[in-house]
Amino acid sequence: MSRISLLLIGACMMTIFNMGNCELYTALADMEELLETEAVLIDTLHGYIQAQEQRLATLRRNVDDYSREHEDASRNIQQYLSNPINAYLLVKRLTTDWKRVEELLTEDVGNAFVANITSSRSDLKFPTDEDLNGAAVALMRLQDTYKLETAQVAKGVLNGVQYSTGLSAGDCFELGRQSYNNGDYYHTVLWMQEAMDRLQEEQNRTTTSKPDILEYLAFSTYMQGNVARALSMTNELLELVPTHQRALGNRAYYQEEIEKKSSQIKKKRGEDGQDDIGLTDQPFTVTEKKIKTLKEMTERERYEMLCRGEISLPADIQKQLKCRYVERGIPFLKIAPFKEEEAYLNPRIVIYHDVIYDEEIETIKRLAQPRFKRATVQNYKTGELEIAHYRISKSAWLQEHEHKHVKDVSRRVEYMTSLTVDTAEELQVVNYGIGGHYEPHFDFARKEETNAFKSLGTGNRIATVLYYMSDVEQGGGTVFTRINLSLWPKKGSAAFWYNLKPNGGGDFLTRHAACPVLTGSKWVANKWLHESGQEFLRPCTLENQPEDTEIPYTF
Repeated sequence: MSRISLLLIGACMMTIFNMGNCELYTALADMEELLETEAVLIDTLHGYIQAQEQRLATLRRNVDDYSREHEDASRNIQQYLSNPINAYLLVKRLTTDWKRVEELLTEDVGNAFVANITSSRSDLKFPTDEDLNGAAVALMRLQDTYKLETAQVAKGVLNGVQYSTGLSAGDCFELGRQSYNNGDYYHTVLWMQEAMDRLQEEQNRTTTSKPDILEYLAFSTYMQGNVARALSMTNELLELVPTHQRALGNRAYYQEEIEKKSSQIKKKRGEDGQDDIGLTDQPFTVTEKKIKTLKEMTERERYEMLCRGEISLPADIQKQLKCRYVERGIPFLKIAPFKEEEAYLNPRIVIYHDVIYDEEIETIKRLAQPRFKRATVQNYKTGELEIAHYRISKSAWLQEHEHKHVKDVSRRVEYMTSLTVDTAEELQVVNYGIGGHYEPHFDFARKEETNAFKSLGTGNRIATVLYYMSDVEQGGGTVFTRINLSLWPKKGSAAFWYNLKPNGGGDFLTRHAACPVLTGSKWVANKWLHESGQEFLRPCTLENQPEDTEIPYTF
């Protein structure tokens, strides 16, 4: 608005100069026109001053909000950022919200300030639009996996725990817009409807507009198949903005779709020899929805239930599991034996408690963080590492020579597994961010993955040791989708299992996943052991080994 005002001021000033050249002062009638010009200038200046005052008032509100949130975060940075809503809002404040602030600043006196900020971008970290989209998608993932109600998430409540002050109508709108950009119309409708509900609660300070919400909401509703509802919302939008071009075009299209569908129904009724009365006389029946057994569920359904902790091991399996102290004839373990807990017997999955110490964890995190990169997966055709949407985390690799603690943690694996780590991969350190997860996968390379681990020259991954280097407040479990087992992160513990059977074939029952982190920060370290060098430590056998068959997965 202020740019337009400045242009008007400039135009009016040019008019005055031109009138002077025309000797307007020689006639009162012409001077009266100058008074009219002055009135326009005064009105324009009033509008400009009002716009500037509104701009400054908006900036004051923004800086107050930013300062308040920043102060809250500074009290406990880790706790603040471990909340995915706070993390999402931080990214949003520094992307879409900051863009609006920049627009206000560039309207006049803010140009120099924006130039300073722009020149500092090389020194400061700024999230990108991709970061905003990723944070929004993460919230959608958490919402689906943990069955979180939209209204509760908007209030800052996750699984019944109040974590933050909640989202504004504008925040909800942005979540819906990001979902829309991803072609996710289901979540667009959820979040645009929530934005509409919250907009009605915002009185003096609205953060978005009803027409904007209705435009996204109507089209997304249509894309979900509800044409009549989409038409109703489009009509509501046109009542607010009668000249809205897209809405006018959409209304005509929706009306045509409804008429076409109506004609098809009438035609079918005629072919079947039915009329409206006959149709309404048909008895109303309700088909009872069959409850699926675990075997009938898809892998995704089981995965999400396991992540929510809704599946427990059967009693006949639980009663066979044992806990014990383990020393294996190793001198050190005679003094401080491992605390071993059996989590499953076939495949054998065990948890070792208190096997990585706080001092070691801090060293490993300190060494890993500066070199973090987006975690990758191996392309089974090429053997190359690549980024995948189903693995959301950052990782780094540490070598034993870099620090005593890294060497100790790596070598301790030999005590746990009775296998050598001389041919193992480097220690992989992983941190899962907002909604961080890794969908069901195998750690070993299957037969068709001929290029996997080829460059290492040490064979397949025979076993996995997974160190848990942090507690996770909610979510973040390790789940085995074929055997319906959930392991929950506990700082200082480590999980161990064999990926290969004694005959060298892959054990498909070890298919596992990392559940999305709902609240908290999940740190783990992986040590993958390979076949080479294990020949006498775990001898091969062909006895009593069933043929390896991979079960089809419908995730």
